[in-house]
Amino acid sequence: MRITRNLRITVGAPLAAAALIALGAGTAGAAIPVNKPMTGKATYYNDSGYGACGTQINAATQLLVAVSHTWWTTANPNNDPLCQGISVKVSYGGKTVTVPVRDKCPSCDSTHIDLSQPAFARFAPLGQGVINGITWQFVKTGLAGQSVPISEPVSGSTVGH
Repeated sequence: MRITRNLRITVGAPLAAAALIALGAGTAGAAIPVNKPMTGKATYYNDSGYGACGTQINAATQLLVAVSHTWWTTANPNNDPLCQGISVKVSYGGKTVTVPVRDKCPSCDSTHIDLSQPAFARFAPLGQGVINGITWQFVKTGLAGQSVPISEPVSGSTVGH
């Protein structure tokens, strides 16, 4: 059973606040391990409103990802390096999708990502709720706010055109 984003915010807020206090007001952006593959799990959400990067999102219709609160390094998430052209490249079952980081998941541990509903649906039926054993990594995708077509491969630190 999946937990809705609104519930996670309510449950995860004290945890996120504690993490910010523990991490300090802002550690270096170098803490984002770009191009380092990790394994973990993915869930999905479908909320709309302002994401952690300060832009309007609709997780029911857009391809995007919310990453664990543990990866955010600044007190003001709108200024976080994650909002500056960082995406997550996700692979599972022979499929790969690259989606921009646009939100924070307060209840996710460091290897758990929360995909938007359409991104999750590219890997599994929504009724599954959780995909275990995904491989994912942070990748640089260009300027902040630049969209990356789903079919376009990401290589190195830029997107080929």
